[in-house]
Amino acid sequence: MSMPYRVLLSVGTGVFAAVPAALAAPATMDVTVTIPQLKVAEYHKPYVAIWVEKAGAPAKTVAVWYDHDMKANEGTKWLRDVRQWWRASGRSLKFPANGITGATRAPGPQKISFTRAQLGATAPGDYVLVIEAAREVGGRELLRIPFTWPAKAGAGGRAAGKTELGAVSVSFR
Repeated sequence: MSMPYRVLLSVGTGVFAAVPAALAAPATMDVTVTIPQLKVAEYHKPYVAIWVEKAGAPAKTVAVWYDHDMKANEGTKWLRDVRQWWRASGRSLKFPANGITGATRAPGPQKISFTRAQLGATAPGDYVLVIEAAREVGGRELLRIPFTWPAKAGAGGRAAGKTELGAVSVSFR
């Protein structure tokens, strides 16, 4: 069985190299999370947590969107309302968490990218990307998108929420 190769050429240096295509596998996961515009009397942007699960491994939080700039760190007291994430890994984090904390997001599509290291996808296998949203004077919703690492370029998955989350899509590059 022959292994597919990608040929890399460098014109100015005279360097030519053949690299197995498996080594050039996608290194980035692109996620688009749509926050729906709700027609309610009192609208608050949702708190959103995104994490990765793998059987037999602890959950790895990759993003948390909340009111992180409130005085005296008051925004953290509502993080436990993102219940599944809080139980999976949120309660063990110290906030603001470097590299994963971000502000709540406005309605519309929100794009975020993660490297293999950020995802904690160090070993090949089956993983699940989990997105959970909770909103003050609103509801909560959780979506799961399974994926396999290493992934194929362009491959991914989709899920659609019904209330607090809209369409969510995953692709690899």
